[in-house]
Amino acid sequence: MKAVICRELGPPEKLVWDEAESRPVGPAEVRLEVHAAGVNFPDTLIIQGKYQFKPQPPFTPGGEVSGIVREVGAKVQHVRAGDHAVSVSAWGGYAQETVVPGDSVVPVPNDLDLTLAAAFPMTYGTTIHALKQRAGLKAGETLLVLGAAGGVGLSAVQVGKAMGAKVIAAASTDEKLELCHANGADETINYSDGDLKSKVKALTGGKGADVIYDPVGGELFQQCLSCVNWNGRILVIGFAAGDIPEIAANRILLKGAAVVGVFWGAFVAREPRVNAENFEQLMSWFGEGRIKPHIGKTYPMSRAAEALNDMMGRKVQGKAVLLPDA
Repeated sequence: MKAVICRELGPPEKLVWDEAESRPVGPAEVRLEVHAAGVNFPDTLIIQGKYQFKPQPPFTPGGEVSGIVREVGAKVQHVRAGDHAVSVSAWGGYAQETVVPGDSVVPVPNDLDLTLAAAFPMTYGTTIHALKQRAGLKAGETLLVLGAAGGVGLSAVQVGKAMGAKVIAAASTDEKLELCHANGADETINYSDGDLKSKVKALTGGKGADVIYDPVGGELFQQCLSCVNWNGRILVIGFAAGDIPEIAANRILLKGAAVVGVFWGAFVAREPRVNAENFEQLMSWFGEGRIKPHIGKTYPMSRAAEALNDMMGRKVQGKAVLLPDA
């Protein structure tokens, strides 16, 4: 088979599209023929050795795939060969096939578009965990979403609306904000001029947002400390800006606020039953048409480096997805 291979830690340009050996399926594993692979920010960190999980080269990046089950281990009972399924694991997905832990595989209806399915698990799984378990978002509260036109940001706009919140979407261009409006945002903020705080205050009657969903970090996070409401919750999702901010604890004290970390991968491992309940809710909303991934761009698998660079350069609205080469 062919796969994207990271032979040396570094930027996406170091990745190569080359032949790779298929490995045997263990008793608790599943072999998936990959039909699509979601592109996610953690993928950019793993290939640089900057993520919580640190595989040693050579390895294949890619933690989110959809495809068809081709082989199952003896201990796997919930899927069988021929099933359509999605899987989320730490790496291994940017390939024509991948062998993954059986408990990471979730069957999906055979009539669900597999490209759409690949854009769903990681972003929406992270978001519902963040808003439900970590923030306790309530209907009627105000949710501010930073980086709202990206894949994870748009999922927060949609899930926030499904949970009954008033959603303020913040992004860097008017074009991106139009997409946020189309996905349910009640209000929008263009922060290309560097001003987030005063605009949030203006839209909330001076109170600030009850919950802030921040996958960006950097200087914008510092402004979040000033525009969160009393008893508000700031969700630390990631650091797409590149800078990991430091927190002055007195600012949290003065707002009676909470800064809450969100690590979905650890949550899945520790609380699989609750994660399964989350996905039942997500699939219900999906069936009702209340949430739907927005795929901004697709790329051949061999152009994974281009997809990763476009995502890091914020050139993709919604989700980027890799498809098998023709």
